[in-house]
Amino acid sequence: MDHVPETTIVDTPRVWCDGAGDIRGGENYLPASLGHPRVYMQIDEKGYVDCGYCDRRFILKGGPMDDGNVPDASISGAAA
Repeated sequence: MDHVPETTIVDTPRVWCDGAGDIRGGENYLPASLGHPRVYMQIDEKGYVDCGYCDRRFILKGGPMDDGNVPDASISGAAA
């Protein structure tokens, strides 16, 4: 069985992840203490970046990896 990472479409190439599931989405709320340390990542010319802790994949909206098959959750993972 192939491992498919959880994928999030984002509006900005600068993203962060804390591994706390859908904490920013409102559903399936998990306290941040159940995740991992917050890490900041930069999406490069490939159009995506994977979190080194939890394997969540962040795809830049309109980028080369955005094929329209992932629901748009543009706010998730966006760094301030």
